[in-house]
Amino acid sequence: MKLTLVATCMFGLEKLLGEEIDALGLSRLDTMDGRVTFEGTEADIPRANIALRCAERVFVHLGEFPARSFAELFDGTKSLPWEEWVGRLDAFPVKGHSIKSGLTSLPDCQSIVKKAVVERLREKYGISWFEESGVKYQIEFFIFKDVAHLMIDTSGVALHKRGYRPEAGAAPLRETLAAALVYTARPREDILFWDPFCGSGTIAIEAAMLVSGRAPGLGRSFAGEDFANIPGTLWDNAREEATARIRTDCKFEVYASDIDEDILDITYENALRAGVEEYINIFQADARKIKKEDRKGTVVCNPPYGERMGEREEIERLYQQLGGSFKALYPWQIYVLTSCDRFDRLYGQRADKIKKLYNGMLPCYLYEYFKPAEARDEKGRTAKEIFDRKPDRRPETHPDRGSDRYPADRNRKPDFGNRDRKPYGPRADRPYPPKKKD
Repeated sequence: MKLTLVATCMFGLEKLLGEEIDALGLSRLDTMDGRVTFEGTEADIPRANIALRCAERVFVHLGEFPARSFAELFDGTKSLPWEEWVGRLDAFPVKGHSIKSGLTSLPDCQSIVKKAVVERLREKYGISWFEESGVKYQIEFFIFKDVAHLMIDTSGVALHKRGYRPEAGAAPLRETLAAALVYTARPREDILFWDPFCGSGTIAIEAAMLVSGRAPGLGRSFAGEDFANIPGTLWDNAREEATARIRTDCKFEVYASDIDEDILDITYENALRAGVEEYINIFQADARKIKKEDRKGTVVCNPPYGERMGEREEIERLYQQLGGSFKALYPWQIYVLTSCDRFDRLYGQRADKIKKLYNGMLPCYLYEYFKPAEARDEKGRTAKEIFDRKPDRRPETHPDRGSDRYPADRNRKPDFGNRDRKPYGPRADRPYPPKKKD
């Protein structure tokens, strides 16, 4: 049966998530901030949950309708086929969001949606009391610009929780965002991948999983495994399909280093749980002192932000020191994620590209340096940036040097040309200056 599915993500990851959905052979229907809607079947629900690296959740989209009032919200919700999913003993809690809509009270919206679903199931099952002791079907509403979308969550625990990281460092990076950084850096087997601020190893692990073909959801369970409409065989088939994609001949190499030696034991344990420990070389090192090896390499890191670790002055000093030490790594590519919106100034080099992302609710920026150092001038500008500059519209002669329009002698009146010149433009047919009426 054809279904409309929705994969949600953190802001800024919609393009990468859409490309992942395309890679699964599924058709995208719509993309908006934080979510991608696509078409699939019951079998594609397990495939999406197991394979998508940048998604936070996968929903079944039951329907959408105008919801400018509580009455419209109730009637629209009641019209949807809830009985096709929710059984008479099943639980169906409700939560949701409302953005740029007239219905702003979330508790009231929750209550209306719950009452509408109860009313619909009461009529279909002929009962007046629901035990809600069976399978949990988490209903989620999303009201955007007075249009309500009603969905059922098939993921359960958010998909960024892969299962390999029960412990994390002091400022954990979401696995989905780490996967997005890895996608952006385009890792390959013949290029060394290095995270010099590895912490609990999230970026390094996600890189090893991507290149080795290991799906992010192979080590965890999902709420949809209990759904009557999605047989267990579909989940088994999806896991077998994902397992078959794992490469056993992969030669990818990752360096995961950190100045804090105590965190490295956690890094190794996480890599072991993820099944990629063979690709990761874990060691203690100061990121300000790392040396370029005689091979191609890419550095992807998430240094301390300053909001959650250390003082701002200390962090800014670190960024300045990185700018000096990382210059020796060129022509390696550098990708730095930080919440500092002036990192490139502290770093001492203009980024080739800056992408705004979110780590949870914390806005951050991905500074990308992928052009070789010899392609830049002393100000960190590339040749394209230099030659694409807008032309200088100032007079050719500087005022201090003197000209007819800007005389050096301020007491001399400038010559603005013949004031009796012939008129032009839409008033050309009129005498100039205009004659006085008698």
